[in-house]
Amino acid sequence: MKSLVSAVLGLGLGLVASAAQAHAVLERKQASPGSSYRGVVQIMHGCSGKPTTRVSVTIPEGLIGAKPMPKPGWTVATTRGAYARTYTTHHGTASEGVTAITWSGGSLPDDAVDEFTFLAQVADTFEPGATVYVPVQQDCTEGGYSWSEIPKAGQDAHDLKAAAPAFRIVPAAAQTTAAAATATATPVKAGDLSIETPWLRATPNGAKVAGGYVRITNTGSTPDTLTGAAVPFAKTGDIHSMAMEGGVMKMAPVSEGLTIKPGETVELKPGGYHLMFEGLTGAPKAGETVSGTLTFQRAGTVPVTFSVAPIGASTPGGQHQHQH
Repeated sequence: MKSLVSAVLGLGLGLVASAAQAHAVLERKQASPGSSYRGVVQIMHGCSGKPTTRVSVTIPEGLIGAKPMPKPGWTVATTRGAYARTYTTHHGTASEGVTAITWSGGSLPDDAVDEFTFLAQVADTFEPGATVYVPVQQDCTEGGYSWSEIPKAGQDAHDLKAAAPAFRIVPAAAQTTAAAATATATPVKAGDLSIETPWLRATPNGAKVAGGYVRITNTGSTPDTLTGAAVPFAKTGDIHSMAMEGGVMKMAPVSEGLTIKPGETVELKPGGYHLMFEGLTGAPKAGETVSGTLTFQRAGTVPVTFSVAPIGASTPGGQHQHQH
């Protein structure tokens, strides 16, 4: 279950180190020079059965203006220091800032997964193709882990026992390819249903699950229920929910289907209801389109075309945007 939840939260993590091989990972695996980056560190387990009580993230050089997101039940502290150079930011220049963020005082059970989030700007000095490593220290009531190993030149990160979470720098165009694919998409009509913007997150080779999202409006007077979905490279396609319970992100299948009431619009999106494609035999790539189907109790099986957004994207066009 931990492996499945890990894959759902990241839906294709592993551009540098997969969720199956690492236990502290970054949800978002791509960013562009000059863009805002939402660093979501996922802690996948405790220490030999003991709960996690402290998570410390080192902010690497080139991630500027970092700010932590508070967590209920946890105390957050930051360490500030000088940057190696002066950077241009969205609001001027910066020569110093947050270099480490620590969440402490909470308790994350060994059999649960949770996220520790920060926001930062990616310096425009990064070149596409570079990999940014974000070391994480995880401490428990007994023991701990230092996810801080960085591969040397020519070394495969998968060979490291405690690889630091990482993301890759990509050109801005790679982040917006999927947006172009969806910009001209028109709603699909199926009886009283209007189906808009079906999209998938790209996955790395070898991933076993992929996430799908869509917006559905019922313009009629009778409810209909979404019961499943299908794409050629997945054995199954079901509906899952994701919600925070007691400060812990939990996922569950929606076995009875998702009902769209008359006059209602339901949006399946990251962090909430979503389509879960499992048993992958292929890896959807950003910028592609994938033919698939959605299945409803009344409307039946409806053909749709999914656009593919970058790994870890939060919207069909990816996460390349400046946020205040």
